[in-house]
Amino acid sequence: MNHPVRDVPFPFPDALSADASPAPHPLLAPVTGFLGTWRGTGSGGYPTLEADFTYAQEVTFSHDGRPFLAYEARAWLLDAAGNPLRPSARETGWWRLRPDGRTEALITQPTGIAEILSGHARDGVVDLATEQVSLAPTAKQVDATRRRYTLAGPDALAFVHDLAAVGRPLQHHLSAELRRTAPGQAG
Repeated sequence: MNHPVRDVPFPFPDALSADASPAPHPLLAPVTGFLGTWRGTGSGGYPTLEADFTYAQEVTFSHDGRPFLAYEARAWLLDAAGNPLRPSARETGWWRLRPDGRTEALITQPTGIAEILSGHARDGVVDLATEQVSLAPTAKQVDATRRRYTLAGPDALAFVHDLAAVGRPLQHHLSAELRRTAPGQAG
């Protein structure tokens, strides 16, 4: 039976904080401090790139009451004066929480890379390492990643990303220091 779609707001909005509705699923307890939108700057490099770079990043973690976080990240390159140059990385995915802080993550990128990672969430740190990488036929070769998200305070998030790609071993690729944005300042 078909029902017409009514012109009403989506009935199940995501929550960006632990005290917003819906309440977080109990399995999300190790990661409720990550909820919200974070913004900041970082630096990156890789042996296959011509030069190191500076970038800005925005990361959002939300939930809808089930035992996973929705994850979205976007980045843009900065010039020497801190002005935006162009869009850079973008990814979206899910962090699935299991008992005892075990964490599984699914992360996709528009460049044709899909990662499945696993690790742990405990004491304000989420440490994830590659289980599997799937590549679209034209994507660059990526063999493994490691991501570490650390709450450095109630409004500070440190991010480190290691990468094994295009024939290179796992090594440092990105790091950023992000600050929680006030509600309504995302985007």
